[in-house]
Amino acid sequence: MVLTPVVRLGLAEAFAILRDRFGQIDLPPLEALENEDWGRDYLLSRFLEIPPADLADAGLTVSADGDTASD
Repeated sequence: MVLTPVVRLGLAEAFAILRDRFGQIDLPPLEALENEDWGRDYLLSRFLEIPPADLADAGLTVSADGDTASD
């Protein structure tokens, strides 16, 4: 299975995945992240805290080129 690199996610999509899929409710408001230069980097760094297996279950990877996982 080809995994989507988190760097390819849009800001709102990354925010929703972190909040809804991974339960990270301590994020700053999306509007604040959209208006700051560091907002995208901050969200992407939060994916580094998630175990790779959990990311893979969500179809994601922190690898920039997209890892593949066997079924």
